[in-house]
Amino acid sequence: MAQELPILIVEDDPNLREAVCDTLELAGQAAVSAAGGEEALRLLETQAVSLVVSDVRMMPMDGITLLKEIRGRYAHLPVVLMTAHADVDRAVEAMRSGACDFLLKPFEPRALLEHVERYRLPETMDGDERVVACDPASRNLFALAARVARTDTTVLLTGESGVGKEVLARYIHNRSARRDGPFVAINCAAIPDSLLEATLFGYEKGAFTGAQQAQAGKFEQAQEGTLLLDEVTEMPLALQAKLLRVLQEREVERVGGKKPVALDIRLVATSNRDMAEAVARGVLREDLYYRLNVFPLPIPALRQRPDDIVPLARRFLAEHGARSGRSGLRLAPSAEEALRRHAWPGNVRELENVMQRAVILATGETVEAGALHLAAIPAVAGETPPANPVTPAGKDAPKTGNMRDLEREHILETLAAAGGSRKLAGERLGMSERTLRHKLRQYREAGLFDG
Repeated sequence: MAQELPILIVEDDPNLREAVCDTLELAGQAAVSAAGGEEALRLLETQAVSLVVSDVRMMPMDGITLLKEIRGRYAHLPVVLMTAHADVDRAVEAMRSGACDFLLKPFEPRALLEHVERYRLPETMDGDERVVACDPASRNLFALAARVARTDTTVLLTGESGVGKEVLARYIHNRSARRDGPFVAINCAAIPDSLLEATLFGYEKGAFTGAQQAQAGKFEQAQEGTLLLDEVTEMPLALQAKLLRVLQEREVERVGGKKPVALDIRLVATSNRDMAEAVARGVLREDLYYRLNVFPLPIPALRQRPDDIVPLARRFLAEHGARSGRSGLRLAPSAEEALRRHAWPGNVRELENVMQRAVILATGETVEAGALHLAAIPAVAGETPPANPVTPAGKDAPKTGNMRDLEREHILETLAAAGGSRKLAGERLGMSERTLRHKLRQYREAGLFDG
C-alpha cells in the first residue's frame, strides 16, 4: 500500500511550529519539523518529504535563503512560505525564486490544509518508485486521478506515445479500493490480431488448434482488480464489438465456451490517438468510445510540463546508474539546461532512454551535456526549423515547426540511423514495432515517406 511522505514545517517560533504540526496531524497528515533553515537542510539530507512549509523571517538563515537552497538541491520539492502582511514584498520575491505560494499570517487551519492539498507531491507508489509531479500541470493531473481512483469509474487516458499512461494507470489502481487486487495490463498494439481475442477473453480446451487446455483471459485475471487496455484504438473493429458487449454486460465468455463469467473489475483504457478523429475515420466504434470515455484524463506531453523534465532525468539517472554500478552520477548545469531546451517528441520514454545512454557515455561522476547526445531537432516547441529541411527519406518536410512534424522527422531520422530496422528504431524511440508501422503507414499515405 502507498506510503505518504510527511510535510516539513520550518518555523523558529516553537509555539507556532507546534500549532501547525498539530493542525496537520489532526487532519491525518504526517509532519516533521525544524527550528530553522540549516536544521531543515540537514533533515532533508536523510528524510524525504512531500512539501516544505517555511516561515520567511528566521535567523540566521531566512526563508528566502532556504527556498533558494532547496531549489538548488531539490528542484522537484514544492515550497510554501508563511509571511506577515508587512513582508508581502518579500513574498513576491519568494514567488520569483520558485515558491509555489505563500500564506499570510495569521491564517486559518483550513487555508493551511488547502495549500497542502494543492501543492504537496503525490505519495510513493508500490516499492520505491516515486511519481514525479513537480510541474503544476502534473500536480493537477494526479489530483484528478486521485479523486477518480476512489470510484470504480472507467477511465480513459490519452496522450502522445511515451507520456507515462501506464504509470498513471498504476497510480489510479494503487489509490483505489482494489489496490490489493491484481493490476493486469495488455498492449492491444503488441499482440497479433489473431491472438488478441483469446488473450483478452480466454479460451476453452479444444477451442482452436493448439488449445490443449483451458486458459483464463486478461479480463478474468483482473478479477477484483484493475485491467489496463493499452492502445485500445489498435484493436480490430470486429473485436471492438465483442469488447463493447463485455463492458455492457459485465461478463465475459471464453473462446469456445458457453458459460459466461461475471466480472468484477475496474477498467482503464489508453490511446495515443485523437479519439474523436479515430471515430470519424472509422478506426474506433463510436459506441465503444462513449463506453470508455466516462472519465477522460488527457496527459500533457513532457514539453507541456517542463518542471518535470530535470527531476525525471535525475530519477532515471539514479535508477540506471545504480544498476550499472555508478550510483554517484549527477547532472551538470549545462546538461540540465540542454534537457530543459529539448523538445522531447518521444516524451518520458525518450528521456529515460537518453539518461540510460548517458550512464554509459559519461566519463566522470558528472554528466555533461555532450554525454546526452540529444537528437538534432529544434529544442523548443514552436521553433522554426532550418529552411527546406530534408527528411532521411528524401522528402521536403513541412516548415510549420509544429510537434507532429518534429515527431515525424525524429522518427524518420531514427529509422535511418537504425539502417531501416523497424525493430531497432522502435527500441530507440521507446515505441512498439506495431505503433511504428502504423505511423510509417500514415506518413506513406500522406506522401511524406517512401520507405
